[in-house]
Amino acid sequence: MTAGPIKSPQTCWQASKADVLQGQAGHGLRGPWRLLLLGDGSPTRHLECLSGIPVEIELIAMGPDSIVYPEGSGGLASPPPEEISELEPPLLRRQVWLRCGEQTLAWAESWWNQAQAEEHLRQKDQPIWRSLTSNRAELFREVDGLAQVEAPWLAERFGYPGPFWSRHYRFFRGGKELTVIREVFSPALETWLGPAASGGSGQGATGS
Repeated sequence: MTAGPIKSPQTCWQASKADVLQGQAGHGLRGPWRLLLLGDGSPTRHLECLSGIPVEIELIAMGPDSIVYPEGSGGLASPPPEEISELEPPLLRRQVWLRCGEQTLAWAESWWNQAQAEEHLRQKDQPIWRSLTSNRAELFREVDGLAQVEAPWLAERFGYPGPFWSRHYRFFRGGKELTVIREVFSPALETWLGPAASGGSGQGATGS
């Protein structure tokens, strides 16, 4: 684990929230990638089914998020999802790598109310989905964003040049927002899903 969180990757392109909510974003994506990025299924489960190997969590950082995110923070180099404004402070941010065996297939960061994090993230090396569903409690996932991002540290870890496909979503329980999660996926997933874009390699293909 590092001494602190990694700076969030830079956004190269992002779909409008309206298009994402209506399932109209990312027209250049092939079907399997559209399901992965815009569907409401568990990415942990998807990665395990594709690779045949259980997902392991490598914790990067987890602690109080002391950054103040002003309204309209799109001018920041690495703005957070706007939906975190709906979480009750003080906030905690968690960053992890998701590995299947020796292969890193995704990076993720999440924001929580600190009290909620203490309740739901007691096992820090366990995927969030397993933590939240350990008691078979009902959850609702809403995908709010689709983007392409890049960062040198992502390219180094994934072993591929960017940009990389990213999404963010919220979990709700009892109608109340529980957490905001942003995920970035490795192009290594093309081994199972095929090229992300309908015209070939998915990197650089956005769609509207």
